[in-house]
Amino acid sequence: MRARKVPADTLAGVLDAEWVDPTRRPYVRDGTAWVPVREGYSADAELPEREPYRGRGYHLVGDIAVLHGDAPTEEELAGIIRHCRPRGIVRVKGYTGAMRIPETEVLYGTAGEVRHREQGYTFILDPTRVMFAQGNRMEKARIAALVRPGERVADMFAGIGYFSIPAATSGARVHAMEINPIAFEYLQRNIMANHVADRVTAGNGDCRDLLAGVYDRVLMGHFDAPSMLADALAHVRRGSVLHVHSIGDATAAIRERAAEAGFLVAITSRRVKKYGPHAWHMVQDVTIS
Repeated sequence: MRARKVPADTLAGVLDAEWVDPTRRPYVRDGTAWVPVREGYSADAELPEREPYRGRGYHLVGDIAVLHGDAPTEEELAGIIRHCRPRGIVRVKGYTGAMRIPETEVLYGTAGEVRHREQGYTFILDPTRVMFAQGNRMEKARIAALVRPGERVADMFAGIGYFSIPAATSGARVHAMEINPIAFEYLQRNIMANHVADRVTAGNGDCRDLLAGVYDRVLMGHFDAPSMLADALAHVRRGSVLHVHSIGDATAAIRERAAEAGFLVAITSRRVKKYGPHAWHMVQDVTIS
């Protein structure tokens, strides 16, 4: 890998540089970051290719490795440390309540706030305090591609801005709603960090109470979304699109709620990721007609 050498504490500031190869991950060790270089630009060194990682699955959020599921073995933990040299390793045991508060334990190093870069966006968060939907990466990119400049978009479960930031960056006027005050604080910071304050209006509270007016697009990125369809359908018109997340296919429930609200709908279902044995995280694209 062709790379340039920069101080690790300046890494976040160079990732958007023209010479950086965004398809490859920087390598950090002992206070130095080796940043991959695009073809046609000069490099400081040619680093040997790293062997493919075949150990316990994890997500790197900033400089913290985040695990889900059963506790790792000592061997699995050591493998992760060798592979990505994280500041810390955090295991998320699960999420509780409507606010999706993570139950976590720090297995290695230290945890705390990180500045995570993904697909050109910046997300500031503490993975021990708020949920980060790393597995929805492709869905975030899809929403960013679907949104059109000037659309009025409701993000009913905004979290720290997973979908709000990409939608606003694509030119939408976003009404972002989040019930968890800690996540809401990070949402506000991420709006500023991504320079979309002129396109996002954020509200802290129950989205069912905060919805206002009519929206062109409604993002319902929570597994309880089907139960709140009646609230969302009170704020749409012909041509509006809802993106309804669920565990398993929710097409029948969506058609029933839409009919009760007096709407006909066209529905396209897609799988986002595997949720568990014989269960999929789904999203239904619902067009009002």
